[in-house]
Amino acid sequence: MEKVKAKKHLGQHFLTDENIAKQIADTLTLNGYETVLEIGPGMGVLTKYLLEKELETYVIEIDTESVDYLNSHYPKLNGKVISKDFLKYNINEVFNHKPFAIIGNFPYNISTQIVFKCLEMRNQVPEFSGMFQKEVAERICSKKGSKVYGILSVLAQAFYDVEYLFTVEPEVFNPPPKVKSGVMRMIRKENYSLPCDEKLFFSVVKIGFQQRRKTLRNSLKSFGLSDNLKEDTIFDLRPEQLSVEQFIELTQKIAANAV
Repeated sequence: MEKVKAKKHLGQHFLTDENIAKQIADTLTLNGYETVLEIGPGMGVLTKYLLEKELETYVIEIDTESVDYLNSHYPKLNGKVISKDFLKYNINEVFNHKPFAIIGNFPYNISTQIVFKCLEMRNQVPEFSGMFQKEVAERICSKKGSKVYGILSVLAQAFYDVEYLFTVEPEVFNPPPKVKSGVMRMIRKENYSLPCDEKLFFSVVKIGFQQRRKTLRNSLKSFGLSDNLKEDTIFDLRPEQLSVEQFIELTQKIAANAV
């Protein structure tokens, strides 16, 4: 079977550098799981290195041409190629609520949605690693005070220890993307349940950053803050000035105010 042609509408850029593929596979620590799910494997350049590890490897791929290629070239994947859209599929139809790591050379157009779905499944995903557009990887790993620090940074770092690992140049892909790529890893925190209402925490972070130039006193008006609470100096700050811990503290204060 001939090689798969990259499809623009699927955001496909096939990694051609074997050394980088091995480096990405080696970002997995293998701690806390025995199964890994690769998202968007394409022709399996990363998959082959995952199959060498002491792991049960599954792949999920929306492109039927890639699915055919994987099935014909990787007999070890027999029965473990899931021909579905990761964002829409209930993975527990296959995984039955067991823990698994996520890895991939993620399509740029859906990479942030993949992270959000991982956060939704954080009880099952102790580790998440892979390649993004460089600025997205940097944003996830950025700290308070940075211009790119935002919703994704705070929510990812609330539950995971995040680390930007290395940069990948465009010429190692076919076709080459117009931007650099970055590989990052998220390892779930030992205690990843927050000491606040988690649903409220998500809302506070998202609404705060929707108007990031305003102080929190103005951007969080919809929470019906009492005059007394609005006097708290934390509301003088803009969202990018708050650490994850301060967002937790803010959520606790808003929850107490509503009682």
